[in-house]
Amino acid sequence: MGIESISVKLTGQSHTCIICHSRLKKNGTTSKGTQRWRCITCNASTVFKREDTTARNQLTGFVTWLMSKHSQAEFGGGTGRTFRHQTAWCWNVHPYLHHTGEVFDEIQVDGIYLRQGWCLLIAIAHGRVIGWQWCDREKAEAWTVLLQHFPEPKVVVTDGGSGLMKALKEFWPNVKIQRCLVHIQRNVRTYLTLNPRLPAGKSLRRLSLKLTKIRTQEAAAEWIAAFAAWHAENHELINERTYAADWSGAWPRGLRRNRKWWYTHDRLRSAYESMNKALRRGHLFTYLDKDLNGLGINATTNMIEGAVNSGIRAMIFYHRGMPIEHRRRACEWFCWTHADEGNRPALRTLLRPEHYTPETKKKAQHMVDEAPIGPELYGTGPSAEDGQFIRSGWMRNIY
Repeated sequence: MGIESISVKLTGQSHTCIICHSRLKKNGTTSKGTQRWRCITCNASTVFKREDTTARNQLTGFVTWLMSKHSQAEFGGGTGRTFRHQTAWCWNVHPYLHHTGEVFDEIQVDGIYLRQGWCLLIAIAHGRVIGWQWCDREKAEAWTVLLQHFPEPKVVVTDGGSGLMKALKEFWPNVKIQRCLVHIQRNVRTYLTLNPRLPAGKSLRRLSLKLTKIRTQEAAAEWIAAFAAWHAENHELINERTYAADWSGAWPRGLRRNRKWWYTHDRLRSAYESMNKALRRGHLFTYLDKDLNGLGINATTNMIEGAVNSGIRAMIFYHRGMPIEHRRRACEWFCWTHADEGNRPALRTLLRPEHYTPETKKKAQHMVDEAPIGPELYGTGPSAEDGQFIRSGWMRNIY
């Protein structure tokens, strides 16, 4: 009979017996399916356990569950308590991506808020995530930290945040910018609503809805001419002012009391300016430039909104109830799984022994190492001096 559960040591790719240091050979499996090894000299039987392999399998299952719609009970079986206990350490693993230095024709960027003060900036290329950055809000400093990992592309497609515009002007001064046409349409709809009251508002909204249907430079020129004609017809209307001295109704919401005048049709003017500013800067029809012909530049950020942002929101909904730190890690894993395999490191390279080593053992060892030598001065245990000690006999339960 062999001696069970004897440890083995690994020398290169071969297993050797710890008793006689002879070579081991495979000898079937245990009832749990673990490979059993037997020494060819002393006949000792053992199994070879690798914590890193177990941890890698647990991490793989954890990421698979996180990307699924299933609860922990549905994925792990039972009540999910065992799965939760086995994968609790996986929240300690920080996924990351390699930056290859590839020059992209187009990069789409956007930010998604988990809650106030927690914003995730994401960059994608060819529909795959190439980087992310956490910040409190979409400011220029945070965008610069993200963009510095990539060479300057030809075009950046964005929803037009002011922080990003400042970062692009300083960090990538020669890059071309394409404003997301869908976001411009949403801004116009926000100002004018779905059913504008004025005829000028109705015609301006119809113009905004034509933006996403433009495919050629000729169609873009026709749209610009129609937009200029609208302004020529309604410029007096959007510049009309109301003076506080002549106003007798309720004070407009959002205006300070010290205002002497305001635009009468402020929302109509804001809808017009939301399109006119992008057109004036040359960010409205960048995707139609002759220099970019054949590159397939997108006119919207639908790729990042639909494939990444919506997926993150759905994941948080399916696994709702996570604390903010777990939500942050879940978002990072989502971005990691939606990156190219060549840019993301293998799971085994993300693992560190400190990730899956139980903290309770470290804490217990730490307490033993720092335990003072000698009797304690003050304690909470029973003692004979104050009559509080465990007795024997019929009074053993009296203190």
